[in-house]
Amino acid sequence: MIGRRHHLVIDAPDPRESAAFWSAVLGDPISYDDGDFVVVSADEETSGMAFQRAPGLVAPTWPDPEVAQQMHFDVMVDDVAEAGEAVLRLGARALGGDVYADPAGHPFCLIPRPTWAPPVQG
Repeated sequence: MIGRRHHLVIDAPDPRESAAFWSAVLGDPISYDDGDFVVVSADEETSGMAFQRAPGLVAPTWPDPEVAQQMHFDVMVDDVAEAGEAVLRLGARALGGDVYADPAGHPFCLIPRPTWAPPVQG
C-alpha cells in the first residue's frame, strides 16, 4: 500500500449546493465548509466526498459524449423507484433509466442493493 483514500474531490460551480445534495442522498453530514471547499463525511476524521469551487465547470452531457461524464457514482438503494423520486425532490435531474444528474450536472446511477449488502434503510 502506498497511501490511503482521503476524499474524492469533485469540481462544482456551487460547492455548498453539491455537498447539501450528496449529504441528503448518502446520510452523511457536511463536516467541513470554507465556502470554496466543502466536505461530506461521517465526521471530521473520516474520508468522504469533497466539492471544490469551479466557476467555469461545463457539466457532462451524458449520454452524449460531447462532454464526457468524467466520473460517476453508483448509489446502492433498497428501492430504485422510491430513491429516484427522493433524489428528484432533492434537486436531481433524470437522465434516463436509473441515471440522474446531481445539481452540478454530475451523473450518478441508482442501483438495487446487492444481496450481499445489508439493507440501506435500517
